[in-house]
Amino acid sequence: MSFAKLEFFNPFNRSIKDRTVFNMLLRAMERGDINGRALFEASSGNTSISLAALSNVFGIKFRAYLPKPTPKATQVLLRVLGAEVVVTDFETIDTEMVEFVKEEARKAGAANLNQFENDDNFDVHYRVTAREIEEQLRSIGKEPDVLIAGIGTSGHIAGIAKYLKERYDVHVVGVVPAKGEKIPGIKRLETGQKWYPLVKIDRVVEVTRREAIEGSIAVARKDGLLIGLSSGAVVKAYERVSEEFGGGTYVLIFPDDGFKYVEVFEDYLGMT
Repeated sequence: MSFAKLEFFNPFNRSIKDRTVFNMLLRAMERGDINGRALFEASSGNTSISLAALSNVFGIKFRAYLPKPTPKATQVLLRVLGAEVVVTDFETIDTEMVEFVKEEARKAGAANLNQFENDDNFDVHYRVTAREIEEQLRSIGKEPDVLIAGIGTSGHIAGIAKYLKERYDVHVVGVVPAKGEKIPGIKRLETGQKWYPLVKIDRVVEVTRREAIEGSIAVARKDGLLIGLSSGAVVKAYERVSEEFGGGTYVLIFPDDGFKYVEVFEDYLGMT
């Protein structure tokens, strides 16, 4: 039996990154790391949108640094929210881009939360997201046997996996793009993830961009849910793993919905 955690019910940008951003922002404010300063962040999508929304709530000026391939929809939503948008020449968010944004923030006297290294990212998923999953399963008399989640910053998969592995005999499957492929929200391990080594990920499944799109479309046509591309990648990984493992209770993490990826679906369906 499989259950999907639908993180697009979070209110600010309809993704799991609302949890990450809210925790990072509140902790930074408690420490006095912002104190009226502008906020700069490198993000290819959900984190930047959530930061733009929550910066408005707390009266912070926000500048988003985006890699060149960032979808137009993301840029439009950021501008609607009033964020300053800087589209860089970087093809992906790697160490070089993260360091570039750090330096830009330093020169401007701005704050940089840095979701890729900020332990408040991991912390919120260990303390909150994982416990929600546990409580939701307990309410129907279930325990997790397999967790399947994408690997991006590694914050949510590592936080959830660590909590569950401390309490259950759970098999953890991470999902990454196949070599040479780009899927929003997930990255290959060679790009470097801070929290990935903190917990044993039992298996890593590689998925192509086309497979991720097909996974999203399959769920839309079977279950009526419009899920995003990293969620579609998780679906494809589930199909492979469940064939091998058979029964049990599977927990799939669906980080966001499909509305920001309309251009991708449009291209796949041959509508352009």
